[in-house]
Amino acid sequence: MGILEKISEIEKEIARTQKNKATEYHLGLLKAKLAKYRAQLLEPSKSASSKGEGFDVMKSGDARVALIGFPSVGKSTFLSLMTSTASEAASYEFTTLTCIPGVIEYKGANIQLLDLPGIIEGAAQGKGRGRQVIAVARTADVVIMMLIAVARTADVVIMMLDATKGEVQRSLLEKELESVGIRLNKHKPNIYFKPKKGGGISFNSTVTLTQCSEKLVQLILHEYKIFNAEVLFREDCSPDEFIDVIVGNRVYMPCLYVYNKIDQISMEEVDRLARKPDSVVISCGMKLNLDYLLEVLWEYLALTCIYTKKRGQRPDFTDAIILRKGASVEHVCHRIHRSLASQFKYALVWGTSTKYSPQRVGLTHTMEHEDVIQIVKK
Repeated sequence: MGILEKISEIEKEIARTQKNKATEYHLGLLKAKLAKYRAQLLEPSKSASSKGEGFDVMKSGDARVALIGFPSVGKSTFLSLMTSTASEAASYEFTTLTCIPGVIEYKGANIQLLDLPGIIEGAAQGKGRGRQVIAVARTADVVIMMLIAVARTADVVIMMLDATKGEVQRSLLEKELESVGIRLNKHKPNIYFKPKKGGGISFNSTVTLTQCSEKLVQLILHEYKIFNAEVLFREDCSPDEFIDVIVGNRVYMPCLYVYNKIDQISMEEVDRLARKPDSVVISCGMKLNLDYLLEVLWEYLALTCIYTKKRGQRPDFTDAIILRKGASVEHVCHRIHRSLASQFKYALVWGTSTKYSPQRVGLTHTMEHEDVIQIVKK
């Protein structure tokens, strides 16, 4: 029996097993086996080292955004509108057959945008170039899912079918990404896990556990041939989250759900979709709400623009230093030159991060968006 068949059998077993106290250990073992087989499925084949055609591109700019969605949802049109890159767009499926990069210039930052081929159901098993698409997405800072917001119309003007179609697409895409270790809009479980050479399994928790027991943790570890380890739960986590910690190759990233083609649905449906969490409604055809999408994307990327100033001169507002939110003066020094931090004496900062302007600060001072900094060396 191949890996795909084993995965299918385990998924069927999980689906038909009723979840209760009596079956929680059985389900935990099944989920551990499922995670193991999925990890094996994603490992590159030794026999096909260079025969397969990949389409990963070099990471450039200040951040990377991956466009993932079903075929013909408007990803290529979106790339052409937001960047100077021309990506072929058509009304038929699979117009894009490779990864097309573009650059969005926004608030002084260069954001790399990747237009990936459409994912079909079963992408995690390699259908429709799915494994290549998902491999590129794992390196992105934000995953944008372009979901069709077009409802099937009948003789009635009430557009109620869009929710069914949209939710199906969304759940299928989430399932495909989930199966390859991409966790959308989730944080890494607060679990301390360290394998040891001996001493058995040491299990402790600082909170009351309602989903994972010590016995279940031991069963999952034994499934992975781990018999000596230190485990500390700092939050109430599920068996799936504990398995993610054991595997260790999970990617946690923010996801923005973008519903395209809102010009073809009713205002009531647009309002319903717009109120969903982590969602933005747009129309590439009518160029609607694209500016707002950029604003939301900027918030999700959590970037900060820092401007520099030389002594006796005006600040340079033409060339900003782009850093992650929460960056310190030391991060600014390293971005300017790797030896600047060792020669640092103090810095003068103008902006919202200071109590008064200018304020003399040290290396640990946290910078805010559009702050101006003047660095004084020893």
